[in-house]
Amino acid sequence: MKKKNSDRKKTQSFVFFRLFLLFLLFIILVLILLSSTVGGRFGFFHQLSLEALGPAQSFFTQLSQGGVRLKDKYIALWKVQEENEQLRIELDTYHSLLDEYREAYSLNRYLQAELEFKKREPFPALMARVVGKDPSFWFQTLIVDRGSKDGVVVGMVARTSRGVVGQVIQVATNYSKILLANAPSSAIDVIVQKSRVRGILKGAGENGYVLHYVLKNADINVGDTIVTAGIGGVFPSGITLGTVSRVYSNRRGMFQEIEVKPAVDFARLESLFINLSEEQLIIDEMSRSSAPQGE
Repeated sequence: MKKKNSDRKKTQSFVFFRLFLLFLLFIILVLILLSSTVGGRFGFFHQLSLEALGPAQSFFTQLSQGGVRLKDKYIALWKVQEENEQLRIELDTYHSLLDEYREAYSLNRYLQAELEFKKREPFPALMARVVGKDPSFWFQTLIVDRGSKDGVVVGMVARTSRGVVGQVIQVATNYSKILLANAPSSAIDVIVQKSRVRGILKGAGENGYVLHYVLKNADINVGDTIVTAGIGGVFPSGITLGTVSRVYSNRRGMFQEIEVKPAVDFARLESLFINLSEEQLIIDEMSRSSAPQGE
């Protein structure tokens, strides 16, 4: 019985002690709060907790700010990529337009030069557009969109403002075939413009021309201009064919071997002029005037 009374007293004293400790902690907490507010200054315990929590708060704040910056950079990078793609598309469009403008400008200058040439030359000329090409080596020919209805006949000369292109060898109603002057089957009587030395200019395909039958003692040099001699009545005299690019002599034989670079770029021909004879123009005009008129 005594033992139970002693245990009860111990329990009561322990509960009392716990309540006392809780009350003491409450008093201490109240004092800490009062000390942190009174006078507008932080108390010791408040400062201690601030020192403990400050680094953690600083870490989480920097982490949050870093996430915001990363998000902003990602969004900015995405926008930059979209802008770059849009600029790339616009640049491709502008390049395409620039190519078209350059081509139109180049064609306009070419046509202006050819028209000025037509006005300047005394012969009647018919402008024709190249619509086809025969790449065979021996008979290198062009097809143009002018034919017998335009007054073209076999034997007429085709040329540009730079020089001789060739000669008409076949004519249809709306189209004609022209044998190029640099075809291996072509041969033209020519003269060296400076020294007046004569020779026969034969085509050599992509290699241009070769001038034959020029004596070793003839005065001819690299850079001399070769023009038509006007012999035979096919080509008018004085039309440029090319310039001498190489001169060399063999020990044997009496002639020099001379290479000539064409004045006309045959690979890039787009249009040309066909020399119409005055007689043919008169015949065509008479045939048109004598034809029955439609009602």
